Amino acid sequence: MKASGLIDTGAILALLDRDDAWHKACVATFRELRVPLLTSEAVLAELFHLVGDRRHEVEAAWRFLASGVVCLGELSDRDLPAIRTLMAKYHDRPMDFADATLVWLAERESLNTVFTVDQADFETYRIANRLRFRVLPGKGGNR
Repeated sequence: MKASGLIDTGAILALLDRDDAWHKACVATFRELRVPLLTSEAVLAELFHLVGDRRHEVEAAWRFLASGVVCLGELSDRDLPAIRTLMAKYHDRPMDFADATLVWLAERESLNTVFTVDQADFETYRIANRLRFRVLPGKGGNR
């Protein structure tokens, strides 16, 4: 099944953490999304880095991933020049590697919906230099 959009680290964390300021907005948005959502290994590395060694949170992240709502977009050596170009283009943000992999996957897979709490950055990024992302949840989603 083809992914319907992308999911970023912050949205996953907000879904898993009831105390996160974005939790309610992300849960409501997630219920409306068609799954699976595409992500990258860089996003998962960031996720597990941020949950650290807290066993309960690590297990919650693994259960979320095992549920099938997320699929990994494959990246190879051939994708690295494009990812590097994106990071150079948005150096003033600066664009981190995880965001660059998602923007590249969006371009490659013709996806424009991103589920993220990183509103400002993804409202700035463009797909193929012109198309804006549909950023979910919308502005003010954490209120």
